[in-house]
Amino acid sequence: MSKFSIRDLTLAAMLAAVYAVLTMALPIPQYAGVQIRFAEALTVLPFLFPAATPGLFVGCLIANLLSPYGLLDVVAGSAATLIACLWTQSLRNRWLAPLPPVVCNAAIVGAVIAFSVGGTGGAFWPAYALNAFTVGLGELIASAVLGQLLLGVLPRVRFFREMIPADRLSRLGLSPAVGSGS
Repeated sequence: MSKFSIRDLTLAAMLAAVYAVLTMALPIPQYAGVQIRFAEALTVLPFLFPAATPGLFVGCLIANLLSPYGLLDVVAGSAATLIACLWTQSLRNRWLAPLPPVVCNAAIVGAVIAFSVGGTGGAFWPAYALNAFTVGLGELIASAVLGQLLLGVLPRVRFFREMIPADRLSRLGLSPAVGSGS
Protein backbone atom coordinates (compact mmCIF):
# COMPACT_ATOMS: atom_id res chain seq x y z
CA MET A 1 0.00 0.00 0.00
CA SER A 2 1.40 3.36 -1.01
CA LYS A 3 1.55 6.45 1.12
CA PHE A 4 -1.36 8.91 0.85
CA SER A 5 0.33 12.12 -0.38
CA ILE A 6 -0.75 15.75 -0.22
CA ARG A 7 -1.61 15.45 -3.91
CA ASP A 8 -3.83 12.43 -3.15
CA LEU A 9 -5.53 14.30 -0.32
CA THR A 10 -6.10 17.29 -2.59
CA LEU A 11 -7.59 15.08 -5.31
CA ALA A 12 -9.87 13.38 -2.79
CA ALA A 13 -11.05 16.74 -1.40
CA MET A 14 -11.64 18.13 -4.89
CA LEU A 15 -13.67 15.10 -5.92
CA ALA A 16 -15.71 15.25 -2.71
CA ALA A 17 -16.60 18.86 -3.45
CA VAL A 18 -17.35 18.22 -7.14
CA TYR A 19 -19.52 15.18 -6.35
CA ALA A 20 -21.51 17.03 -3.68
CA VAL A 21 -22.01 20.17 -5.78
CA LEU A 22 -23.01 18.25 -8.93
CA THR A 23 -25.56 16.27 -6.94
CA MET A 24 -27.02 19.11 -4.91
CA ALA A 25 -26.92 21.92 -7.51
CA LEU A 26 -28.12 20.33 -10.75
CA PRO A 27 -31.88 20.78 -11.34
CA ILE A 28 -32.52 17.14 -12.29
CA PRO A 29 -33.90 14.24 -10.22
CA GLN A 30 -31.08 13.19 -7.90
CA TYR A 31 -32.96 11.15 -5.32
CA ALA A 32 -35.89 9.42 -7.04
CA GLY A 33 -37.12 7.54 -10.10
CA VAL A 34 -34.48 7.06 -12.77
CA GLN A 35 -31.99 9.12 -10.84
CA ILE A 36 -29.26 10.14 -13.22
CA ARG A 37 -26.71 11.66 -10.93
CA PHE A 38 -24.10 13.13 -13.22
CA ALA A 39 -21.75 12.98 -10.24
CA GLU A 40 -21.93 9.18 -10.47
CA ALA A 41 -19.82 9.38 -13.63
CA LEU A 42 -16.97 10.10 -11.22
CA THR A 43 -17.33 6.68 -9.57
CA VAL A 44 -15.19 5.12 -12.32
CA LEU A 45 -12.23 7.32 -11.35
CA PRO A 46 -10.83 4.91 -8.74
CA PHE A 47 -9.84 2.81 -11.76
CA LEU A 48 -7.27 5.54 -12.51
CA PHE A 49 -6.81 7.21 -9.14
CA PRO A 50 -7.11 5.09 -5.98
CA ALA A 51 -7.17 8.36 -4.00
CA ALA A 52 -10.55 9.11 -5.59
CA THR A 53 -12.27 6.53 -3.38
CA PRO A 54 -12.34 8.45 -0.08
CA GLY A 55 -13.23 11.67 -1.87
CA LEU A 56 -16.19 10.15 -3.67
CA PHE A 57 -17.39 8.51 -0.46
CA VAL A 58 -17.30 11.84 1.41
CA GLY A 59 -18.92 13.69 -1.49
CA CYS A 60 -21.74 11.15 -1.63
CA LEU A 61 -22.16 11.32 2.15
CA ILE A 62 -22.51 15.11 1.98
CA ALA A 63 -24.94 14.95 -0.98
CA ASN A 64 -27.08 12.30 0.73
CA LEU A 65 -27.65 14.61 3.67
CA LEU A 66 -30.38 16.15 1.47
CA SER A 67 -31.93 12.80 0.59
CA PRO A 68 -35.66 12.43 1.22
CA TYR A 69 -34.91 8.87 2.43
CA GLY A 70 -33.15 10.16 5.53
CA LEU A 71 -30.40 8.62 7.59
CA LEU A 72 -30.84 5.24 5.91
CA ASP A 73 -29.78 6.73 2.56
CA VAL A 74 -26.97 8.74 4.15
CA VAL A 75 -25.49 5.53 5.57
CA ALA A 76 -26.46 2.86 3.02
CA GLY A 77 -26.28 5.04 -0.09
CA SER A 78 -22.85 6.32 0.86
CA ALA A 79 -21.75 2.76 1.67
CA ALA A 80 -22.89 1.71 -1.82
CA THR A 81 -20.58 4.33 -3.33
CA LEU A 82 -17.68 3.29 -1.09
CA ILE A 83 -18.08 -0.41 -1.95
CA ALA A 84 -18.39 0.42 -5.66
CA CYS A 85 -15.25 2.56 -5.59
CA LEU A 86 -13.20 -0.08 -3.76
CA TRP A 87 -14.36 -2.71 -6.24
CA THR A 88 -13.66 -0.41 -9.21
CA GLN A 89 -10.10 0.31 -8.11
CA SER A 90 -9.38 -3.43 -8.02
CA LEU A 91 -10.45 -3.98 -11.64
CA ARG A 92 -7.95 -4.49 -14.47
CA ASN A 93 -10.23 -3.71 -17.43
CA ARG A 94 -11.39 -0.15 -18.08
CA TRP A 95 -14.60 -1.35 -19.74
CA LEU A 96 -15.68 -3.09 -16.52
CA ALA A 97 -15.20 0.05 -14.37
CA PRO A 98 -18.90 1.08 -14.55
CA LEU A 99 -20.08 -2.37 -13.42
CA PRO A 100 -19.46 -1.94 -9.64
CA PRO A 101 -21.31 1.40 -9.38
CA VAL A 102 -24.27 0.00 -11.35
CA VAL A 103 -24.51 -3.22 -9.32
CA CYS A 104 -23.92 -1.65 -5.88
CA ASN A 105 -26.29 1.25 -6.36
CA ALA A 106 -29.02 -0.85 -7.97
CA ALA A 107 -28.89 -3.38 -5.14
CA ILE A 108 -28.36 -1.10 -2.15
CA VAL A 109 -30.07 2.16 -3.13
CA GLY A 110 -32.91 0.19 -4.74
CA ALA A 111 -33.47 -1.46 -1.35
CA VAL A 112 -33.26 1.86 0.51
CA ILE A 113 -35.95 3.40 -1.67
CA ALA A 114 -38.17 0.29 -1.54
CA PHE A 115 -37.89 0.12 2.25
CA SER A 116 -38.56 3.83 2.64
CA VAL A 117 -41.64 3.65 0.42
CA GLY A 118 -43.13 0.27 1.29
CA GLY A 119 -41.46 -0.95 4.47
CA THR A 120 -40.81 -4.67 4.83
CA GLY A 121 -44.29 -5.88 3.94
CA GLY A 122 -45.50 -7.50 0.76
CA ALA A 123 -44.94 -4.30 -1.22
CA PHE A 124 -41.19 -4.39 -0.59
CA TRP A 125 -40.20 -6.88 -3.30
CA PRO A 126 -42.12 -5.32 -6.20
CA ALA A 127 -40.91 -1.88 -5.09
CA TYR A 128 -37.37 -3.22 -4.81
CA ALA A 129 -37.45 -4.72 -8.31
CA LEU A 130 -38.69 -1.47 -9.81
CA ASN A 131 -36.30 0.75 -7.87
CA ALA A 132 -33.27 -1.48 -8.42
CA PHE A 133 -34.02 -1.35 -12.15
CA THR A 134 -34.52 2.43 -12.32
CA VAL A 135 -31.55 3.26 -10.10
CA GLY A 136 -29.40 0.81 -12.06
CA LEU A 137 -30.52 2.34 -15.35
CA GLY A 138 -29.65 5.85 -14.21
CA GLU A 139 -26.34 4.61 -12.89
CA LEU A 140 -25.61 2.85 -16.18
CA ILE A 141 -26.20 6.06 -18.11
CA ALA A 142 -23.99 8.09 -15.78
CA SER A 143 -21.12 5.68 -15.21
CA ALA A 144 -21.01 3.76 -18.49
CA VAL A 145 -21.52 6.68 -20.84
CA LEU A 146 -20.08 9.69 -19.01
CA GLY A 147 -17.67 7.64 -16.88
CA GLN A 148 -16.14 5.92 -19.90
CA LEU A 149 -15.70 9.33 -21.49
CA LEU A 150 -13.73 10.42 -18.42
CA LEU A 151 -11.60 7.25 -18.52
CA GLY A 152 -10.80 7.92 -22.16
CA VAL A 153 -10.00 11.62 -21.86
CA LEU A 154 -8.26 12.09 -18.50
CA PRO A 155 -5.19 9.92 -19.24
CA ARG A 156 -4.57 12.03 -22.36
CA VAL A 157 -4.45 15.31 -20.42
CA ARG A 158 -0.92 15.94 -19.17
CA PHE A 159 -2.02 17.28 -15.77
CA PHE A 160 -4.05 14.17 -14.97
CA ARG A 161 -1.74 11.69 -16.65
CA GLU A 162 1.09 12.73 -14.35
CA MET A 163 -1.16 11.91 -11.37
CA ILE A 164 -2.11 8.42 -12.56
CA PRO A 165 0.08 5.68 -11.07
CA ALA A 166 2.18 3.78 -13.65
CA ASP A 167 0.39 0.48 -12.96
CA ARG A 168 -2.95 2.17 -13.73
CA LEU A 169 -1.63 3.61 -17.00
CA SER A 170 -0.41 0.19 -18.05
CA ARG A 171 -3.98 -1.13 -17.59
CA LEU A 172 -4.92 1.29 -20.35
CA GLY A 173 -1.99 0.28 -22.54
CA LEU A 174 -0.28 3.64 -21.96
CA SER A 175 3.25 4.37 -20.82
CA PRO A 176 4.01 6.78 -17.97
CA ALA A 177 6.06 9.00 -20.28
CA VAL A 178 4.08 11.99 -21.49
CA GLY A 179 4.71 13.11 -25.04
CA SER A 180 4.85 16.73 -26.15
CA GLY A 181 1.39 16.56 -27.72
CA SER A 182 -0.48 15.41 -24.59
